[in-house]
Amino acid sequence: MKKLIITAFVAVASLMSVNAIAQSTTTPGTIPAAQENPNQADITFEKETHDFGSIPQGVPASFTYVFKNTGKEPLIITNAAAGCGCTTPEWTKEPIKPGQKGYVKATYNAASPGTFNKNVTVMSNAKKSSVILYLKGEVKPTEAPKQ
Repeated sequence: MKKLIITAFVAVASLMSVNAIAQSTTTPGTIPAAQENPNQADITFEKETHDFGSIPQGVPASFTYVFKNTGKEPLIITNAAAGCGCTTPEWTKEPIKPGQKGYVKATYNAASPGTFNKNVTVMSNAKKSSVILYLKGEVKPTEAPKQ
C-alpha cells in the first residue's frame, strides 16, 4: 500500500511539473509565436489580381505584377510557382532594397478556349512569406479560315 501511495504521489507531482512548465511558455491552447523582426522585409503588390478580359487563342498573354519592399531589410523572392503548367512566372532575382520595386511576370499560354483562373504563389523572406497572385480572363477561339 505504501508503494502505491508513493507511486501515485510521484505521478501527480510529475504531471504538475510538466503542466507548470507548459503554462509558463504558452497560453493554454496556443502555439508559441516566433519572435517577429520589426525590421523584416515586407512585400506590397500594386495589384494582386489581373483580368485579361478576352484574349485570342494561341497567343500567350503576359502581365507584370509590380511590388515594393515596404520593410527595412532587403527583400528576396525565393520562388514563384505557377499553379499549373500553362503559366510561366519570371521574377526579380536580386535582393530588393527597402523602398525599391521589383516584379513578378506571369505568362499564360492561352492554348485552350474558355474562361481561366490561374495563380502564381510568390515566396519570399517577407513578413507574409507567401502571396498568391491571380490571372483570369477568357480565351476566344480562333476562327477557321472560310472556304
